[in-house]
Amino acid sequence: MKAKFFVGCAALALSAGAANAQTTLAKDDTAIAEIVVTAQKRAENLQDVPVSVTALTADALAARGVDNVLALNNLAPGMRISAADAAANPKIYIRGVGLSDFNPNASSGVGVYIDGVYIGSPLAQMAGFYDLAQVEVLRGPQGTLYGRNTNGGAINITTKRPTQSFTADASLEYATFNAVTAEAAVGGPLVADKLAFRAAGQWVQDDGYTYNRVTGHDVNAADHWAGRLSLLYTPTDDFELLAQVNRYVNRGDATAPQHRALFPATAAATGPDGFCAPNAYASGACMDLMGYADTDKNPRAIDANLEGKDKVDLFGASSQATWKLGGMSLISVTAWQWAHRNDLENTDASPLQMLEINYRSRQHQFTQELRLQSDNPSGRLNWVIGGYFMDETVQDNTHQDTLRDLRPLFVTPDNPTGLSPENSVAVFGWPYTQKTKGYAVFGQADYKLTDKLTGTVGLRWSADDKHMNYKSQIEDGLIVLLTSDQKKTFSAFSGRLGLRYAVDDDTNVYATYNRGYKSGGFFGGLATTPEEVEPYANETLDAYEVGMKSEFFDRHVRLNVSGFYYDYKNQQVFAQALRNGLTVLVLDNAANSKVYGGEAEITARPIQPLTLTAGVSLLHAKYGDYFSEGQDYTGNWLPQSPKVTFNTAATWVAPLANGSSIVANVDANYSSKVYFDNSNAPRLSQDAVWIAGAQVSWRSPDRKVEAGAFARNLFDKTYVVAISNIDSLGEDLLSMNRPRSLGVFLRYHY
Repeated sequence: MKAKFFVGCAALALSAGAANAQTTLAKDDTAIAEIVVTAQKRAENLQDVPVSVTALTADALAARGVDNVLALNNLAPGMRISAADAAANPKIYIRGVGLSDFNPNASSGVGVYIDGVYIGSPLAQMAGFYDLAQVEVLRGPQGTLYGRNTNGGAINITTKRPTQSFTADASLEYATFNAVTAEAAVGGPLVADKLAFRAAGQWVQDDGYTYNRVTGHDVNAADHWAGRLSLLYTPTDDFELLAQVNRYVNRGDATAPQHRALFPATAAATGPDGFCAPNAYASGACMDLMGYADTDKNPRAIDANLEGKDKVDLFGASSQATWKLGGMSLISVTAWQWAHRNDLENTDASPLQMLEINYRSRQHQFTQELRLQSDNPSGRLNWVIGGYFMDETVQDNTHQDTLRDLRPLFVTPDNPTGLSPENSVAVFGWPYTQKTKGYAVFGQADYKLTDKLTGTVGLRWSADDKHMNYKSQIEDGLIVLLTSDQKKTFSAFSGRLGLRYAVDDDTNVYATYNRGYKSGGFFGGLATTPEEVEPYANETLDAYEVGMKSEFFDRHVRLNVSGFYYDYKNQQVFAQALRNGLTVLVLDNAANSKVYGGEAEITARPIQPLTLTAGVSLLHAKYGDYFSEGQDYTGNWLPQSPKVTFNTAATWVAPLANGSSIVANVDANYSSKVYFDNSNAPRLSQDAVWIAGAQVSWRSPDRKVEAGAFARNLFDKTYVVAISNIDSLGEDLLSMNRPRSLGVFLRYHY
């Protein structure tokens, strides 16, 4: 397939914000500030890095109200993030590459890193978004320096470091649905020039935005808090140690989705696929397996007999030690973290007991990375070599209670509980323990072939030793469906080749080849046949990219563009299957794909008060040969892969006579049609959506105090962010977006 690249852009977007710890001042106060990123494990000017990177500063994140990873959706070209869970399992896609598997042993194709620590568990990726310095979104495989499970890209999150001067930050936000978000941080020296600290915390709570007609309660409520303590020890000029501990606790509601009935009761209500016709969804002429249908057409109201909680507890501790050894540095990153989850979910989204799931998972992870790297960015050769080790244990004991309301039909003197496994009337469980030991060695070198031309070569070898002990059972072991105890090592080489040419001081062009891979493994969901628990293989992605990074008009316009082509092989696909009359989900190497497209980002500052930026992505992401459960999905669009995404915003800073200022932000983003399922069934999709927001504030002359008001989802658009289809039970579960939020805020910085 021949790739055709087209890149277009429009100029409007969110301000890069005032210069902070991650930026340096530009040539004059009207030019665009330089942004420093650590995408290649060292501090570099964004414009000099031959990688597609979007950097979001602390001010930019605050203006958009980003307090978890979901709020990053569409803030970088080609990035889409959604979730059908309240406090875990975000589905992160970049350029169509990701994974929708929500099981706790699954790994996304997009790696999440906080202060250099890999957050491998999908149970833990929704936390950590407070007291941030910067978020970097790296697009494309990062197979050398980041390695395993980053064939789609990486999200690199940096928190604010302790300083030797006293600082304090606080913010309080109140919005629709009695939503309160409070954050605070304080820091400074403990021992002058030797030891500094920073303590930060976050609390988020609201009443919920969905009405439950059965109980009269509001559901989908948020309730979580987090805290982080950082210590920076600098006994000499040649050594520093950054140590952190963090805690996160969620006690908010489990996601309460909308119910959509699929089984038609009349010929007139039957669509071409045999399920309910779209015009009959709320007519009463369609129902689920138990005869229920939601007919009021209100996307913010449900009928639920069970209101569960998504209880998530996280803890992490890490240390990053840096020794300067005369022209090079030795860096050690050590981390230990655990994640516990107990989520009681009314999965059928109805007033009946048709399907209720209790997700109970635990994950413990230890990681160690050691890097030796050069310290001369202006030299002809820059290099890094290193090693990585991970020891992870995942334990899961999830229970799925199916068709409990039908048990009276099967009660007999010999069967007082009404258990009927052959009719799927039972509590299914699949307790397992998966242990993984991961190893990697890697190296990358950048060499200036001439004063203008730099070549890059990188190589990484990775191996994962996985041991899965799995059982599938009914009624806590009364009936054992299957047991499996398997071990397998998954290894692969990944790497990078590239050339960067400095056309002049303001323009760089580059061409790269990257290979990324995602480790194979074992399926962690409900399985009823031995074939479902057989190991699946590594998937690989060969990526070819060309790009340009440029600045014009004395750094008043910055334009970065790229075009890419992906050859995606042995793709790990999460798909629906029918087993013994029950819809289950399976994960297997099912397809190959060709993905190509183009992206552009522009920032402009035509006059001092105004900053405009925008990002656009054009994507072609389709399966090659793909057959699943007798269905031919060849040529279908990859899930979560819109053809076009666009984000845009503007910031105006109007000075007042007394030295204070009025700051106005407007923003908007667009996503074209998205499919949520491999089948590309029209009902399992969301049409194109525009979302807008605005914020206006007053800022004191010394910039220490800011107070204002905001509107998110300004025009109160209602749309679907995720769909789980359970065809065998005759229903779709629709997770809806958050309604319009109007609020006020107060921020303080000292």
